[in-house]
Amino acid sequence: MFQPTRKPQSGVGIALSMAELVYHSIVRSVRKTHNNAFLAILMNMLQVIVFVLAFYVMFSILGLRGAAIRGDFLLYIMTGIFLYLTHSKSLGAVVGSEGPASPMMQHAPMNTIIAILSAALGALYVQVLSLFCILFVYHVAFTPVVIEDPAGAFGMLLLAWFTGVALGLVLLAIKPWFPTAVSIFSTIYQRANMIASGKMFVANTLPGFMLAMFDWNPLFHAIDQSRGFTFINYNPRYSTWEYGFWVGVVLVMLGLMGEFYTRRHASISWGSRR
Repeated sequence: MFQPTRKPQSGVGIALSMAELVYHSIVRSVRKTHNNAFLAILMNMLQVIVFVLAFYVMFSILGLRGAAIRGDFLLYIMTGIFLYLTHSKSLGAVVGSEGPASPMMQHAPMNTIIAILSAALGALYVQVLSLFCILFVYHVAFTPVVIEDPAGAFGMLLLAWFTGVALGLVLLAIKPWFPTAVSIFSTIYQRANMIASGKMFVANTLPGFMLAMFDWNPLFHAIDQSRGFTFINYNPRYSTWEYGFWVGVVLVMLGLMGEFYTRRHASISWGSRR
């Protein structure tokens, strides 16, 4: 009875208020892993560094460095690791975002679209910041980083993020109905991408029968194309970024339709099934 009446807002006002809400939700999502935002980002950077060092040692022990692209070997590893982690982290962030039955949805301005956007953008922010910090340290302390087409290489990072968000959106829509199956599929998919993403080999060197095992994966295309933009002497022949983009668009459309249907049938009792 004593609540102030809400004044109608213009389209710009609605967009600004939603952007502010998304911003605060991003801060909340970034600080989920640690109370200190700086330490949360540092932990992600350490994870990337451990991945890069592990693959560097593995390639050196197995004698596979000669099979890589002629150029900076660590940069070759990074083009695979960064895109793989960005894809996996964005998928996991969207799948783990607040669903329609979450207590956060009881607050009036909050909705599932804002929760999904904040989770996706928060994952992208952490990965991009880690990428620039690690490349800066590598450039200053070890050897100058030379990327043939930085804009194209960064675009492939965004493509890996976009496809991860798209698949995560589909899984998020299915999650309230089949929580265990979605959890198992998400884990298997992320583990399988350790190999299926193609970050450990070059697509141009694969025979035809092996290429058919990997070219279904949009992340495989993004990683191969990123190496084409990064190295001047590599021209990817068996991949295309358009495939990953259209797969992502289709998955986003399916995910939005599924999320809308799930939101209409949301029930608080779903929380006890997870």
